[in-house]
Amino acid sequence: MIVLKEIEINGKTFSLEAGRFARQANGAVMVSFGDTKVLAVAVAADEQVVGQDFLPLSVEYREKYSAVGKIPGGFIKREGKPTEKEILSARLIDRPIRPLFPKGYMTETQVVVQVYSSDQEHDPDVIGAVGASAALAISDIPFEGPIGEVRVCLLGDQFIVNPTYKEIEEARLEIVVAGTEDSILMVEGEAREVSEETMLEAIKFGHEYIKQLVALQKELVAEIGKPKREVQLYPEEEEIVKAVRELCYDKINQVIHTPSSKEVRRNNLKQINLETIEALKEKFPEREFLIKSAIHDLERELMRKMILEEGVRLDGRGTRDIRPIYCEVGLLPRTHGSALFTRGETQSL
Repeated sequence: MIVLKEIEINGKTFSLEAGRFARQANGAVMVSFGDTKVLAVAVAADEQVVGQDFLPLSVEYREKYSAVGKIPGGFIKREGKPTEKEILSARLIDRPIRPLFPKGYMTETQVVVQVYSSDQEHDPDVIGAVGASAALAISDIPFEGPIGEVRVCLLGDQFIVNPTYKEIEEARLEIVVAGTEDSILMVEGEAREVSEETMLEAIKFGHEYIKQLVALQKELVAEIGKPKREVQLYPEEEEIVKAVRELCYDKINQVIHTPSSKEVRRNNLKQINLETIEALKEKFPEREFLIKSAIHDLERELMRKMILEEGVRLDGRGTRDIRPIYCEVGLLPRTHGSALFTRGETQSL
């Protein structure tokens, strides 16, 4: 069954089509905006690898020369490795979808977004992000979306959604906004000294279109969506979390509240990890990865609590304090120029 859903954005038809392409994938959607067409495909392994404690998600975005009717120049006529633009566009897709996979879902998942036709007027990256969300939403892959993603620019005193390349060049502000129907997940962009009020207005403006894109995807899911597979949770996970809190809470809290260098703090936390795993491995055999994950979550919880409630970060700085900065020049005798920039323990030569 082929399903097509359409709305109008900025005077052009924005459509989602499912059921025609990549039928063996878990989910596949062809997104069209004007003459630009982007195919987004989502696939996932059938089973989760036992002992995995992270989500192995990969997102690939490609813009092929054939999309604009060209052949790669030079001796080699094949497409090359991903360009910097393609890598950055893949990140614009990865960031908003990654937090929406449910806790406990750690199955290998791939999202591939490919531009098959480009009108050379609009950047296809945000179109691909909507396609990725739609492909995940209609698939059986657990996903707490859908999301919408739009580009907003300020031209004169007017906001424009999904502007052309020419409009972006002339704009005072250009941001990419991604979110669900009731919240913002990501804001990325640049501006020429606009006020905070203008920035907030731009985000709100973009969110109105995000709501429309989310509603469009929900219509698609209602007609062609697959039942979601169940997330494989470990029955002893809650018990492990409770045991870890009893053993580690006070120890970790003491370490993060004790002023020390990064190396000392890291070594102390590592020692707590080893002691906790040793204490619990007999009671929870072959569940070391769950113990490590519970310790990591507890560390993060206590660090966040200290920052929010006490206004103090791990190294003793307040929320508005910066690390010591030191600059030095003329370090390399044979170069035209050299400099060492140091901020805290981070250096660039």
